[in-house]
Amino acid sequence: MPFEIAWIWQQHWQQHLFAKPVAPQAVWLLQHQSCYTLGRGASEANLLFDTNNPPAALHRIDRGGEVTHHLPGQLVAYPVLDLRRHQTDLHWYLRQLEQVLIDVLAVLGLAGERLHGLTGLWLEGRKVAAIGVGCRRWITQHGLALNVDCDLEGFSAVVPCGLVGHPVGRLNQWIPGLTVAEVQPLMRQSLSDRFGLVWQIPESLAKPGASASDD
Repeated sequence: MPFEIAWIWQQHWQQHLFAKPVAPQAVWLLQHQSCYTLGRGASEANLLFDTNNPPAALHRIDRGGEVTHHLPGQLVAYPVLDLRRHQTDLHWYLRQLEQVLIDVLAVLGLAGERLHGLTGLWLEGRKVAAIGVGCRRWITQHGLALNVDCDLEGFSAVVPCGLVGHPVGRLNQWIPGLTVAEVQPLMRQSLSDRFGLVWQIPESLAKPGASASDD
């Protein structure tokens, strides 16, 4: 899916929650066409290409963090949650997203790790997931990206998340043959467990890869 379409969906649902605070929250689980995104205040020094001729679409967006690469074979989760229903603390929220990933990897028999002072998830020294969020009036956007069976070559065109000396990995390096289709239900369950979500698919979200949550 093109990044800009998923971003529009998130913005619309965020506005929906502003207007109707009792409305269901929403989560999108999907894969993107190849692109790069830059968070608020991200440094173009972490782009190892000419921004006038990028190797894939380049988007400057309203999340925190530095440059991230999205592409097929990477499972992306975009929760649009009202943190007033959970905990109004962005640090708590980031740690919960990390725990969602840790729980997914644990089901697969893998031991995901946090690194002190950094956001994301590592496996045996390789960063397998990036996290970057936006939040307005305690309604979240953006989320996490877990490398499952993607081509890692595109990461060489950037300094991922602005971290030098932190190689990128993907889960099928540890579990050969693993696919996004196998990981997606694990992600869905982990998000449900961590945030107390009950899933439904209203007509307005009945698109491939779209789910809504209602608590």
